[in-house]
Amino acid sequence: MPKTDHRVTLTPTKIGGLKAAKPGQRYQVMDAMVPGFGVRVTDTGSRTFILRTRFPGSESPSRREIGKCDDLTLSDAREKARRWRELVKKGVDPANEAQRERDAELQKRQTTFAAVADDFIRDKLPGERKGKDVEREIRRDLLPKWGHLAITDVTDKHVASLIKAKGRDGKVGARNLLALVKRFFRWATAQPEYGLAVLPCANIRATDILGEMPRSAARILSADELFALWRAAGRMPYPIGPAYQMLCLTALRLNEAVDASWSEFDMREKVWVIPAERMKGRDAGKKQARAHAVPLTAELIELLESLPRFKNGKYLFSTTAGKSSTWIGTKIKDRLDRRMLLTLRALAKQRGDNPADVKLPHFVNHDIRRTVRSQLSRLKVTEEAREAVLAHARPGIKGTYDLHDYLDEKREALELWAARLRDIVTPRPNNVVQLHATA
Repeated sequence: MPKTDHRVTLTPTKIGGLKAAKPGQRYQVMDAMVPGFGVRVTDTGSRTFILRTRFPGSESPSRREIGKCDDLTLSDAREKARRWRELVKKGVDPANEAQRERDAELQKRQTTFAAVADDFIRDKLPGERKGKDVEREIRRDLLPKWGHLAITDVTDKHVASLIKAKGRDGKVGARNLLALVKRFFRWATAQPEYGLAVLPCANIRATDILGEMPRSAARILSADELFALWRAAGRMPYPIGPAYQMLCLTALRLNEAVDASWSEFDMREKVWVIPAERMKGRDAGKKQARAHAVPLTAELIELLESLPRFKNGKYLFSTTAGKSSTWIGTKIKDRLDRRMLLTLRALAKQRGDNPADVKLPHFVNHDIRRTVRSQLSRLKVTEEAREAVLAHARPGIKGTYDLHDYLDEKREALELWAARLRDIVTPRPNNVVQLHATA
């Protein structure tokens, strides 16, 4: 039997050959490579790696268990012993460090990206005008990729890879997603309970990943383009087609239209009141946006009557039976553009022009609103009525008028515009364009 504190160069073979101690006794074999490191053997033959040293807070050397020989390899046990000795030199008790590591690991499990994202959605987004849109982006683009990770494990590499992949579908959407990621992590960093000390995407710039965005000048759609837009929307399925037609009829911003719920409509009074929290425009001198009343023209009422009514859903435009509003992103806009180009080329062919020469210059959804504003000017609608239709904030005392201020003027303006739009989008008998379905 080896003598107590006998120093040898331990090997797996030597450890495996150590015999059990005598009944009621124990012995240890110390390693010649790492001071204080060894193996303790009991009378039952149990072998345990140990480290004997003067631990912080102790006046004399003591022995602590590193791990069972059956559970830990010799090389791992030596490495652990070396780490403990380094901690002791720094005045750190390895037991306290082990507890700190366990707490940190528990903190990681409790603060996964998914858990923090749920907190962000619950605590930050309610009441925000685009809160539902932001939540939708988080659940669609971020949670499937990072939900299982600890919030502290999301790195620059994770963010850059995600944004690059998103950029293949469209740079605008990728830039918007990066802005959301940065906003989320700024919020998370400000909450000390998540243990996030460094913003993981602070040094990531959209231009470095996606390149420069081409500058697009403000666009106003031509009559042919309006015709093509209305025709394309009419051939796109619910909810996308009707949503675009509503944009054409109202000059609303995209989210103001597609996030509409049935409770906002008063069909008896023929008015649609969009609540302040869904509006972008702001009253003069106030932080809170102002509710916006949209007169319901005959064309709008006809459009509303064509929409499905869901038993348990409140939203007009929805792919979830009214439980949530629809999302119109880059891919959907690209489909609309392709259909519009088909129509424009058919018009060119009818005129005797070469369809291959026809292009559809880039435009954004907001250009529809800009186009209606321009058409209202052509119709000699007063400036105040035009601004009221667009829900633009008015300066001074005018910005504090009643919700239904200019309601009659807005109704008249939208009716004039609906008539003008009808003339543009309704082909005359000798101007019928035959089109073939496309994607």
